[in-house]
Amino acid sequence: MPQTEPASATSKVALSGTSAGTRFPPKGEPQITGFNRIGLWSLYIKEIRRFLKVQTQTVWAPAITTLLFLIIFTVALGRGGREVLGVSFGTFVAPGLIMMGMMQNAFANASFSLLSGKLQGTIIDLLMPPLSWGELMLGIVAAAMTRAVMVGSAVAFAMWLYPGVELGAAHVWAIVWFGLNGAALLSIVGLLASLWAEKFDHNAAVTNFVVAPLSLLSGTFYVIDNLSPAFQAISRVNPFFYLISGFRYGFLGQSDIGNTDHAVMGAALGVLALNVVLGFIAYRVLASGWKIKS
Repeated sequence: MPQTEPASATSKVALSGTSAGTRFPPKGEPQITGFNRIGLWSLYIKEIRRFLKVQTQTVWAPAITTLLFLIIFTVALGRGGREVLGVSFGTFVAPGLIMMGMMQNAFANASFSLLSGKLQGTIIDLLMPPLSWGELMLGIVAAAMTRAVMVGSAVAFAMWLYPGVELGAAHVWAIVWFGLNGAALLSIVGLLASLWAEKFDHNAAVTNFVVAPLSLLSGTFYVIDNLSPAFQAISRVNPFFYLISGFRYGFLGQSDIGNTDHAVMGAALGVLALNVVLGFIAYRVLASGWKIKS
């Protein structure tokens, strides 16, 4: 009569993982090593789809608002053939307005992602997937930069059609460099603001009392050489000034950063260094779980 193996012995074999398909990884050991490209891409697409669902509000409305700024200021201050830096007032103002629209929308997109999840209880959807803190940060920042580029492109096209505005490309590298660094800077600041904020009022306070004043007082509508020495010194501490002036240099070939190309290159390296420092700070704060795991 054939003998059968005791059930207890059979279960031990199954639990030991000797048979195919029954071996499980040790608890807590990550199975996705290296860079999670699929996870990062999924987060990026999720964020893109989120703001494109309401693109009238997130893309086209900011573009129209920025164009209204151009119309108002050119009508009020650009009469009589007024020139700044050797170009018409509308041509001078246009690059600054494009950059201002990009930065403000980069901040808005990045700050909304985590904050809405914290307040609505859906932040678990960002914390549970197998994404590292760096990948989570990169996905949010990249999506915010994408929205900034889309808004900037829409504004630039509208201003290119506006009479009296001549948008050329004197230095393409400066347009790309300062545009992307400006979008990245405000995306990182927006991420930090969303980590700190506990309600939408906190986020609005950062927008109204930090981002908007720094944008409007950064030389968007004027050359700082016309200011008093004290206000010139204050303007040169404002990082938005270098971003907007460098971006304008890409279109006009002129800037009030300095009289030489070396000054613009110095500003380009400076904004990169600032992004690296702020990016490291944002990563450390995000990885600590401050205000998102409690």
